[in-house]
Amino acid sequence: MSGPPSTATTLDRGRRPRRITVLLPVLGLIAVALCGLFLFGLATARVGVLAVGIGTLAALVPVAVVVATFLWVDRWEPEPAKLLLLAFAWGACVAAIAALLINSTAEAVGDLLLGSGQGSTFSAVVSAPIVEEALKGAFVLLILWRRTSEFDGVVDGVVYAGFSAAGFAFMENIYYFGRAFADHGFGNGQNAGVLAAFFLRGVLSPFTHPLFAVLTGIGIGVAAITASKVMRILAPLGGYVAAVCLHALWNGAALIGGSKTFLTVYFLIMVPLFIGVFYLVVLQRRREQRIVAAALPKMVANRWIAPSEVDLLASLPGRRDWRRQARRESGKRAAKAVGLYQASVTELAFLYRRGLRTEDDRERQAELLATLKAARAEAVRLAETARSG
Repeated sequence: MSGPPSTATTLDRGRRPRRITVLLPVLGLIAVALCGLFLFGLATARVGVLAVGIGTLAALVPVAVVVATFLWVDRWEPEPAKLLLLAFAWGACVAAIAALLINSTAEAVGDLLLGSGQGSTFSAVVSAPIVEEALKGAFVLLILWRRTSEFDGVVDGVVYAGFSAAGFAFMENIYYFGRAFADHGFGNGQNAGVLAAFFLRGVLSPFTHPLFAVLTGIGIGVAAITASKVMRILAPLGGYVAAVCLHALWNGAALIGGSKTFLTVYFLIMVPLFIGVFYLVVLQRRREQRIVAAALPKMVANRWIAPSEVDLLASLPGRRDWRRQARRESGKRAAKAVGLYQASVTELAFLYRRGLRTEDDRERQAELLATLKAARAEAVRLAETARSG
C-alpha cells in the first residue's frame, strides 16, 4: 500500500508533462472500456441479451470466490486497490480481446492446414495456452517494471497474476455460460445446459485460469527478489512454460481425451498441483510474517514505532484487533489511519530487508516514514477527539 508522496516526489511529478500524468491514464481507461464494450457486444450478438445476462450472473459466483481468495493471500502487504482493479480489467478486457483475435486467426489457419474442423482443436491446445498465458503474465511483468521498489516477491507475483486471470476467466465464463443457456437452457436429463456448465467451470474448476497464471506469477516473483541475472530470466520463462504446458494439457484432456482422461488429469494432476501451489503460497505468507517480525525490534530502536506495538504488529489477528478497537473507540477514520500505519510498517520492513541499494530506495524510505508519522498523528488526534467528546 503506497502512502502520500514526499515533497520531492511531488515536485518531480509536477514537472512531468500532462500528457503523461493525465492523458495517458485517461486513454488507457478509454481503451479498456472500449475492449469491454466490444466483448459484451460480441457475446450479445452471438447468444442474445438474455443469455449474456444469465451468463454474467452465473460468472459472478466463481469470480467472487477467486477474488476473495487472492485478497486473503494479499493480507500482509496489501497491493494498491487501483492496481488490483487494473489487473482484473486487463484480464477481462485487454487480454480477453487480444486472445479472441489471435485464437480466431489460429483456428482459421488450423482449418486451412489441418483440414476443416481441426482448427478449433489446434486453437484450444496450441494457440490458446501460448497466447493467453503470455497476455495474463504481461501485466505482472509490467508491474515489476514500473513498480520494482514495491514488488517484494512471490506473493506479489501470485496476487497480480491471480487478479489478471480472474478477470480473464470472468469474461470467458460469461460467454460459455451464456452459450450453454442459449443452446440448452438450464438443462435437463438429456441436454447439458447452463447448470451443467456452471458445475464444471464454476464448482469443479474455478481456479484453472488463475492456477495457470500463478505459475508465471511465481516465476516473476522469484525474479524480483533474486540477485542472479540468470535467474531473473530463467524463473519467469520457466513459470510461463509450466503455465502453457499445464493449460495445453487441461484443454487437450477436455477436447481430445474423453471423460476418463479428463477426470484422470483433474484428480491426479490438477488437484494435487493446486494443493501444492496453495501450500507454497501459505509458506510465502509465513515468510512475509517473519520478515515483518524480524524488522520490528530495529524499528523500535530507530524510534519509528513504540515498543508496546510490537506484538500488535507481528500478527494479522493483532493488527485486525487493533483496527477494530480503533473503529469502536474513535470511528472509521481512525481505523483507516491505523491500517495505513500498519501497511507503512510492513513496507518499511520489506524495504529494510532488501537494503537501501539505490537513491530510489532511500526516497521510498523517507516517503514511508512520512506516511507512518502522519498516520500515527491522525490516529492519535482522532482518539483524543473521541475521548474529549
